[in-house]
Amino acid sequence: QVQLVESGGGLVQAGGSLRLSCAASGRTLSRYVMGWFCQAPGKEREFVAAIGRSGDSTYYPNSVKGRFTISRDNSKNTVYLQMNSLTPEDTGVYYCAANAGGVGLSENMYDFWGQGTKVTVNT
Repeated sequence: QVQLVESGGGLVQAGGSLRLSCAASGRTLSRYVMGWFCQAPGKEREFVAAIGRSGDSTYYPNSVKGRFTISRDNSKNTVYLQMNSLTPEDTGVYYCAANAGGVGLSENMYDFWGQGTKVTVNT
């Protein structure tokens, strides 16, 4: 198993930036495809970004493409989500997840989850 701990959330003004981190322990992160998901208040958890095992391939929904960047440092067992040009619609709890299979955009494909870090974007 792998344990995931997110950090970096907080309160930011619209147009601002945040960088989230997800630190893994228990197993080498390079074994997993990694993803970020967001659950906005009163809504279901949605896909935000995914990255392949080596970091060469990344995936985003149109809603964040060009604003968010997922990256990973396997030597540090850490995945990052750089979020720029934030809007109030980006508010939510952001979860890091690990997938032992292929790249997936659905949360059902992910095997391990962190506890989440809250992001609030004010107008």
